[in-house]
Amino acid sequence: MAEIRTFQASDGYQFYYRRYAPQRVPRGRVVFVHGIRSHGGWYGRSCEEIAAAGYEVLFLDRRGAGLNTAHRADCPSFRRLLDDVAEFLRDLRTTQPCLPITLAGISWGGKIVTGLTYRAPGLIDAAVLLCPGLCPQVRPPFIERAKILRAKFRDPTQLFAIPLNEPELFTTSREWQQFIAADRFGLHRATARFLYSSVSFDIYLKRAVKRLTEPTLLMLGSEDRIIDNAATRKMFVRFASRRKTIIDYEGSHHTLEFEDAGHPFVRDMLEWLSRSIRL
Repeated sequence: MAEIRTFQASDGYQFYYRRYAPQRVPRGRVVFVHGIRSHGGWYGRSCEEIAAAGYEVLFLDRRGAGLNTAHRADCPSFRRLLDDVAEFLRDLRTTQPCLPITLAGISWGGKIVTGLTYRAPGLIDAAVLLCPGLCPQVRPPFIERAKILRAKFRDPTQLFAIPLNEPELFTTSREWQQFIAADRFGLHRATARFLYSSVSFDIYLKRAVKRLTEPTLLMLGSEDRIIDNAATRKMFVRFASRRKTIIDYEGSHHTLEFEDAGHPFVRDMLEWLSRSIRL
């Protein structure tokens, strides 16, 4: 069961996160960041399993998303989002600093993981990318992108639909599709400022991949309709880390959490962690 906590960023914004405590002295920490549409409440099953394996799990809700209602669907810039995570990790390091920290990014959250060590090096020991949004194949239509660009300068808080509002894009499970459709904490729209910042983030990441030297695991679903897997693999080759691992899941879709019970992605992640970081 998750404990809901808050963390205050240096600019005064207070955001929520979920903490899953292990039943014994932790062997490490796993910090999760979620996608553009989702939030920490989607991933309780895997977080509990990771905690049961002896890790302290902390799942951050991005500012303006999930449980965070202030400045809903907005952010000042992608650099501010990177700073939110960096400040949280620095604070985490003040307690039991010898515990290794793994930063795991799901979907759009993969951008945060990839960009963090360029913005704030030395804060993590390993990185995990779960169907990361580094090379999306779903984008707003051209006319919509032009409207977003115009609004960014004239009305930056104007809201636009996130082009991921069909639950079928995330999973083929009818049960989980209904969960997504009924979820009152998920984002359906985002501000022009956020969406423009997301595109700017892509340019930043072209440089950032050269600074991510920690062991990195990439996990992909072969039937992902949101992510361009081929382009993601090509980008992953450019990561600076000499210890890169790719796991492909045949027949799996974008949100591995919503695959059938018994799907091996958590087990594979735990096995990889035990091999890749010093515990």
